[in-house]
Amino acid sequence: MAEVELREKPQNKIAKEEKKMKIAVAAEGNVIASHFGHCEKFIVFEVKNGEVTSNRVVSNPGHEPGLLPRLLAQEGVNVVIAGGMGFRAQQLFTQNNIWVVAGANGPISDVVKAFLEGNLITGPNLCDH
Repeated sequence: MAEVELREKPQNKIAKEEKKMKIAVAAEGNVIASHFGHCEKFIVFEVKNGEVTSNRVVSNPGHEPGLLPRLLAQEGVNVVIAGGMGFRAQQLFTQNNIWVVAGANGPISDVVKAFLEGNLITGPNLCDH
């Protein structure tokens, strides 16, 4: 399994260039969910000047095509992090100017910290549809 360093991807620039942003993480308990659409919840982190200022839980209302990208766009999310995400969902996020980081895994707090520091290493997208 090849690893990809996120710092080589353009979406990492948002962490350094934006003063304020919101990051939505697909969660199963306290770890990154392997499938974005089937996660139990999203944890939305508000970030200012590279530091998490707050977070809140947004329940997953269900896996329905197009619903989650609209929901998270309405929440003002700039970045979505998940273990895996289907191609269509990725397209919908891109259309809403939301960066997708797929292939992340591990404890949510560690992943968010690594993303903000520009050190997040991701593996392959765990979703194949």
